[in-house]
Amino acid sequence: MAASGVAVAQTKEWSFGDGTAAERWSEVDAAYAACDAGHMQSPIDLVDPDARATVELETHFGTAAGKLSLGKQKVQIDFDPGQDKGMKSGDTQYDLLQVHFHTPAEHAFDGERHPLVAHFVHATEEGRLGVLGVMFTEGEANPGIAALLQAHAKGNGTALTVDIDDMVPDTLAVWRYMGSLTTPPCTEGVNWHVANEPVEASAEQIAALRAVLGSSARSLQERKGRLLVAPR
Repeated sequence: MAASGVAVAQTKEWSFGDGTAAERWSEVDAAYAACDAGHMQSPIDLVDPDARATVELETHFGTAAGKLSLGKQKVQIDFDPGQDKGMKSGDTQYDLLQVHFHTPAEHAFDGERHPLVAHFVHATEEGRLGVLGVMFTEGEANPGIAALLQAHAKGNGTALTVDIDDMVPDTLAVWRYMGSLTTPPCTEGVNWHVANEPVEASAEQIAALRAVLGSSARSLQERKGRLLVAPR
């Protein structure tokens, strides 16, 4: 997961590898030291939670306008500012910045990864990051993914409107923990929320994104004693 509006690697000289072996990004650039030396890295395996609770998470998404941002192993929608879209986690309000995708999903459920994930990247007014991760499973065609693929066919910078709720479960229960960006510089302090239930996308839609993104999931990181809360 990379974030718009925060410090991220500007040129993609690093690679994801096979998604299982350690990537050793700190050996590519010393600025990526946290990727290998950090203690709150993401993604992790969502298993054996420390507690089960109903995480207070409210979303206000709906239809939003944005522009497509494409790059090497990158398919992202940068949402236009001022649309009042975002989420509230506990007492903290996060504004939606962008959504991007990985194939396969980066977080795992007891060692198993879904074929596709959307990362909805948010930030507070102070710049603290919060992310909602939503997995996709093979099923009916997804209207949100359809709009994304139609824009992708027109190229980088294409304006589009998408109903974000099409890409979020109707009933949203989440796992929560503190982690990091999943791409260099692997900045820590990201408030992660991962939906417990997936949404559907067609096999053709998933394959189309996989053809563009390739293997774009970081290897699973050690939990290192972090609190992991699962939904009831």
